[in-house]
Amino acid sequence: MTTWNLQGTVNHLLICNGSSCKKNKGEEVAEAIEDEIDKQGAGGIIHTTVTRCNGRCSDACVVISYPDGVWYREMTPKSGKALVRRLLEGERLEDHIVYMYDGQLIAASSKGTKGKKKK
Repeated sequence: MTTWNLQGTVNHLLICNGSSCKKNKGEEVAEAIEDEIDKQGAGGIIHTTVTRCNGRCSDACVVISYPDGVWYREMTPKSGKALVRRLLEGERLEDHIVYMYDGQLIAASSKGTKGKKKK
């Protein structure tokens, strides 16, 4: 098992690769994000983790950015690369935001409030 030295990490991207996200190019999104991190020389400040399910299948492919707590929807390989560049500029990928954290998760639009209740 690999153990990374995460000192200096500024952003942690959780990239969903559950079944719905995989159907919506989740693996390609993860690869594009990781390639862009390498291209930008940002491996020491942006860390990625591929997850199983982030619970927003209707928004596939979902990428969550921490510590800012922003959830991005409908990510593609192209928007994944753009996200890395925006994060390095201290910005967000506004068109893809579904949730933002402000003490609790808040839907960026009415689209974020739609979903299935947990059982």
